Amino acid sequence: MMKKLRFYMTPLLIIAFLIGSMPVAAAPHGQAETGLVSTQAALNADSSSAERERISEILARADVQEQLLAQGVSLDEVEARVAALSDAEVHQMAEQLEQLPAGAGGVIGALFAVFIILLVTDILGLTDVYPFTR
Repeated sequence: MMKKLRFYMTPLLIIAFLIGSMPVAAAPHGQAETGLVSTQAALNADSSSAERERISEILARADVQEQLLAQGVSLDEVEARVAALSDAEVHQMAEQLEQLPAGAGGVIGALFAVFIILLVTDILGLTDVYPFTR
């Protein structure tokens, strides 16, 4: 009688243990947060991308590129630096560009702002553009 019970219970227990352990084994490790995105967070992401586009448009102008080359900065490095800026830095740079007057003075100010941002990131060791910061 006991042998017969063991014969039927063993496969059932094995199946029960396998089924019970499947959710644990199949669960992904380090799940990403699946919370809702607030409207403000979505708007901030949109404004950040718009500000990056505005900065890229300014850097695409011929007079700005001439000034950057005159300062000894390659255009590829500037584009890489702008792409590496955080959202807060992009917002700050866009605000500075909006406050500058239109015309040649604005271009020089924008170039100065780009130069300062590149210089600070170079001093912090995040980039390697200016050899005199080493």
